[in-house]
Amino acid sequence: MASVNTAHYTYRVAWSAPDNEHVATVAELPSLSWLAASPVDAFSGLAELVRQVVADLETAGEPVPVPLVDRAYSGRFVVRVPPDLHQRLVTEAAEQKVSLNRLVSDRLARVA
Repeated sequence: MASVNTAHYTYRVAWSAPDNEHVATVAELPSLSWLAASPVDAFSGLAELVRQVVADLETAGEPVPVPLVDRAYSGRFVVRVPPDLHQRLVTEAAEQKVSLNRLVSDRLARVA
């Protein structure tokens, strides 16, 4: 099995008011985080921790999360909504002369 490129993981650094420091997180390994005074130090600390954790998982033969950007996506997912919202969306799509899928896809694209 090829080694996972940890640089492809989804990292985020934000200010943590309760900790009075920057906190770095990684979406693929949500149990990991790193606090530091600067955003660069928070990211660097977490990136090194992630490399160590992934190496340990690979050595132990444990599953290693695939980076979100390296996964294949079909472009399809199912969303359950209340019946009244479904009806309103179908009506709006008909009024705009587009499919329900197109209406919802356009709305999601505007907020994503």
